[in-house]
Amino acid sequence: MPGPFWFLKGPYIVFTFGAALLFAGLVWTYTGKAWDRYRGWVYRAGEPKRFWWTVAMYYLVGIGLIGFFLYKIHWVSN
Repeated sequence: MPGPFWFLKGPYIVFTFGAALLFAGLVWTYTGKAWDRYRGWVYRAGEPKRFWWTVAMYYLVGIGLIGFFLYKIHWVSN
């Protein structure tokens, strides 16, 4: 039986971080504000172009990390 922190070991940390980024993108799309690394909070009503760019980056990086996880798990073992 795996330990309680199995999702933080090996390639699973990549999946966990990717899922967290996707979840953050979904929440920030719903709430209308997103955390930008250089500008702080960006609001959909105030700066729509910057907001959607930030949310798109969270989606793309999350999907990329999950894809990398699937590559490491499935294609290496076959």
